[in-house]
Amino acid sequence: MTKAKVLIVDDEPQIRRVLKTALSAAGFTVAEAQGAEQAFEKVREERFDVILLDVNMPGMSGLEACAELRRGSEIGIIMLTVRGGEGDKVAALDAGADDYITKPFSVPELLARIRASLRRVPYLSSNAPAVISFGAIEINSETRHVVVGSEDVRFTPKEFDLLHYFVTHPNITIPHAKLLQTVWGPDYGNELAYLHVFVNQIRKKIEEDPANPKYLLTELRVGYRFHLPD
Repeated sequence: MTKAKVLIVDDEPQIRRVLKTALSAAGFTVAEAQGAEQAFEKVREERFDVILLDVNMPGMSGLEACAELRRGSEIGIIMLTVRGGEGDKVAALDAGADDYITKPFSVPELLARIRASLRRVPYLSSNAPAVISFGAIEINSETRHVVVGSEDVRFTPKEFDLLHYFVTHPNITIPHAKLLQTVWGPDYGNELAYLHVFVNQIRKKIEEDPANPKYLLTELRVGYRFHLPD
């Protein structure tokens, strides 16, 4: 994990310098970009595992940059924001981020967020088949692809992790905390906004009528249940 490559995108040189020093000391390979356009160039030139992306930047905002990156990449994205309001957090997740962290933050907190972004649920260690099909949907855990009808639908890393956990634990109610700790990691458990946004995104991609889902069902105040037809 400490060999992972991290791209820091922030218009403030001092913040980039502090983050680069901390992450390099933790064993990460670190690159920097001072804005969205430079970040796009670096992503085209190199492969990164995680992007730390500041929300408030001159020119293209971090939210716009996140959405643009998501159109062509499954890279882990953590948004850096000075605003901790629920609406701001939801906006970051809606733009395609895997996670967010509010400034000021500690180095241990940042490292925990990066570890969560790099975390992948060990699909093939379970007894579940590599390919799960139901209705017009096919989920392949080896290629991490989801086909709906004849279309290969793009999922972010966390969206896929969450979907795969649902379909390999069907027809039972899974509590919110269990989902968060399994997919994001043991440091999580109360971030209900994460689940609300990610479940809505998954429904948009696999449900014929996302407002009236037949697969991914809400169990009010408890968690979610994935109805997998026999």
